[in-house]
Amino acid sequence: MISSQPGTGISPSEVTNIEPLGFWILVDNREYFVPFADYPVFKGASIQQIFQMQRVSPTQLHWPDLDADIEIEALEQPEHYPLVFY
Repeated sequence: MISSQPGTGISPSEVTNIEPLGFWILVDNREYFVPFADYPVFKGASIQQIFQMQRVSPTQLHWPDLDADIEIEALEQPEHYPLVFY
């Protein structure tokens, strides 16, 4: 059976690099840095756990093994999200 309306398209997203201070992700052909200082949930995570990122909606990223989520807007405009995410 073919759906009459297609679902929302989601562009590929991926973790591209992990460094001592954080990691880089590519979302919609834009690269963002996720610092461990602002997102300490990732600091003790394994490399495998960080690379298991999922894009669950056009605006949200999720790491299932860590039960962690990041809104893309928080990466685009971190000054509007001053809280540290645990």
